[in-house]
Parts: sequence; structure tokens; C-alpha cells
Amino acid sequence: MASAEITQEKTGLGNYFVANYPPFAAWKPAHLPAAIAALNAPPDPATALGLYLHIPFCRKRCKFCYFRVYTDKNARNVETYLEALLKEVELYSKFAIVGNRPLHFVYFGGGTPSYLSAAQLKDLFERLQAILPWDQAEEITFECEPGTLQQHKLETLKELGVTRLSLGIENFDDQILEANGRAHLSAEIFRAYQWVRDLKFDQINIDLIAGMVGENWDNWRDCVQKTIDLDPDSVTVYQMELPFNTVFSNELKIAGQDQPASFTVADWPTKRDWVDYAFNELTRAGYHDSSAYTMVKGDGRFIYRDSLWHGADMFGTGVASFGHIHGVHVQNVDGWDQYLAMLDRGELPLGRALPVTDRQKLIRELILQLKTGRLQSDYFRRKFGVDILVEFASGFEELAYAGNITLSNRNVELTRAGLLQVDRLLPAFFEPEYQGGRYT
Repeated sequence: MASAEITQEKTGLGNYFVANYPPFAAWKPAHLPAAIAALNAPPDPATALGLYLHIPFCRKRCKFCYFRVYTDKNARNVETYLEALLKEVELYSKFAIVGNRPLHFVYFGGGTPSYLSAAQLKDLFERLQAILPWDQAEEITFECEPGTLQQHKLETLKELGVTRLSLGIENFDDQILEANGRAHLSAEIFRAYQWVRDLKFDQINIDLIAGMVGENWDNWRDCVQKTIDLDPDSVTVYQMELPFNTVFSNELKIAGQDQPASFTVADWPTKRDWVDYAFNELTRAGYHDSSAYTMVKGDGRFIYRDSLWHGADMFGTGVASFGHIHGVHVQNVDGWDQYLAMLDRGELPLGRALPVTDRQKLIRELILQLKTGRLQSDYFRRKFGVDILVEFASGFEELAYAGNITLSNRNVELTRAGLLQVDRLLPAFFEPEYQGGRYT
């Protein structure tokens, strides 16, 4: 293996997970006029519309977290933010781009949406639906941190129509949870999960992270078994990365560097082995893969994910949130004071944007759908008028030569080896100007 490849196998600093295209580093404030023009354009009725709401409050900041979250806000701050969030949704609701389209999905992410009280959630949901109704939405997803849950809060979420509950468990070992800055402990996991199961939410998802500081094979096997014993509808397993703006990025000595650390982050081959083990065990327990990160039982639909990966529009609301409107990527300002001040003036809190060319739309869908483990060339021919097997022949040949994909009946399927490292394969399809540069 070449030295560059050996270096790549260490868990170094930087983003690994590819969430969008073109890379975020290309998004600029200078492109904001294109975002406003897109909002004022008539909608494409065939394009689904979704709503993401960022709830940025947490009891503690995880040491691997790179999202915009706050652990120092008081009750008045929380109320101020929720009022601003409602103003933002109301501003979006008045643009032509909405048209007569109903919301196809709603996603409450964070941060910690379950940080809010039952009363706050009831008020927020009811006021949001008065602005942008979601009675026709196919999925309402709500992220939870187990330690913030009480039975009455979960009952409220069920009554409010949440269909998919995602529990950020990450690990079941108290020492590892504490070392990584998680706010909850294992006893809270099992207590909350029983409440969730008793309330019979349509879909229960559990998040795990392979490669948390302090993890080893014995711990990982135990985590996988405990997950199988809980029998959720889906399991999402992420491989730990170390973006530049995390606590660990500044504090942690990474395995493979000169000085050992009392806690280390596993290298990429180890993390891939752990995910492979988890997928094999989950398969034996009746699950099948839905993406490079997710195992599901039954149909296990992920409306939010699949809609975005097939070109849906989405209003990304809340501080630092990302959205996509009529061919333009947008992100909100990432500072608390600026976000609140802009909404107080009646302005959308947009911070940067990027209009996407037709070719970039094609590449975006290609790389995101490849993360599901399979591509159907006919889909791209119908939507974009392009034969991807010809247009991107060199990229597919590179992946096939390395044993990461197979080609059959004009479709592409990732091998297990390819599935486990799909994010680092995707730049093979990037335009030349975006290969090798900073992602964020």
C-alpha cells in the first residue's frame, strides 16, 4: 500500500462523511441573491418539499460533535430561539416556491430536540402546523437523547404525530459514554427505550458510533448484542470522524501518532471491521442493509433521507441549518446573535449559498444514492437524460478494479468492502476543481 493510503487509514482531522455536493467550502455569501430568486420562483409540483428544524440545545457537548449546539442557554434564551424559529418558518411559508405543495417530511434535529419540555413541544408543534401544515407528511422524525426523556414527554410526541423516533444511544458502556462527553448513561437508555416501545411509535431507530474513544472489540460486540436484544426497527451505525471544530480535534492524541494516549480513536480499518461485524450480526437477526450506515427490518423507509438524496427541496431552519431550494444550496448564519437579529428585522437568516448546475445536480444524486449501496442507471437516464455508466465510466472502472462495486444489468451495486468505505470513494465522481480540496 502506498504511503498516502497508509496515512489515509489513520483517523486524522477533517471531514470524512460526505453529506452534499458541491462541497460546503464552495458555498459563499455572494451567491445569496440566487437563493432569494429560487424562493421567488414557482415550484416544480413533482419535487417534494420538506422541513428541517434545528433545536440546538444540549445538556452537554459531546467531544466529537461538530454541529452548532449550545449548553449555556437559560429558559428565556430557549423561548427566544423558538419564537425566532417560528418567525423563520412563517417567512418561508410566504414565498412562491411553496406553491400548493404539502410538506412531504418534517425532521426535528439537533442538538437535542428532546431537550424541550412537553409543554414547549406541544406549543411549538401546534404553532408550526398553523403556518405550514404537515397533515399529509409521510414521516415526522424526532431525534432524542435518552436522558432527556420522560414518559409524559414521549406520550406528547406520540399524540403530536411523530412517526419516527431516533435515539442517540451511541454506546452502552458508561465509562465510554462519559469519556466521549455524552450526557446520558446506560440506565437511562433502557428506561427510555421501554417507554418508547410501549407507546408503539411507527419506527424506532437506534444510533451507534463505531470508533468512540475507549471502544474495543469486547465493548463493540456487547453493544451490538444489546442493540439486537432491544429489537429496534432500524439501526444506524456511524464511523467516528474528527472534524476540525470538535473538542477531540484539539485535545486528542490520535492512535498512530508519536505519543500514545490513554484513550485512542480506532483507525479506519478497525472501524470498518466493527461495522462489518455489526451488519453481519444484524443480518442474522433479520435486518437488511438500507444504506452504508443503516440496517432495517421490513420496509424500513427513511423518507427524509431518500427524498433529499433524490433531489427534494427542503427548508433548513434554525441557526447554521442547511437547505436546498429549487437548485440552490443554502445555509443559515451560524451565530446565535446574528440569527436572532436578522429574524427580528424580518429577514431570512441566510449566510451563504450556491446555485447548482445541472451536472452538479446529477453528481449530487449519484454520489448520495451510491451511499444506499446501489444505483439504477435507468433512473438517471429518465431524470437527467444521461447514461451514467458512460458519462462516469472512469470512476466506475476505478471502483470496480478495486473490488468496491459490481456492475450487472446496467445497475451498480457496492460490495461489502465498498459499502463500508463509501464516503472516501465518492470523490472519484467529483468535478476536478473539487477533488482534493477542503470539504467544509
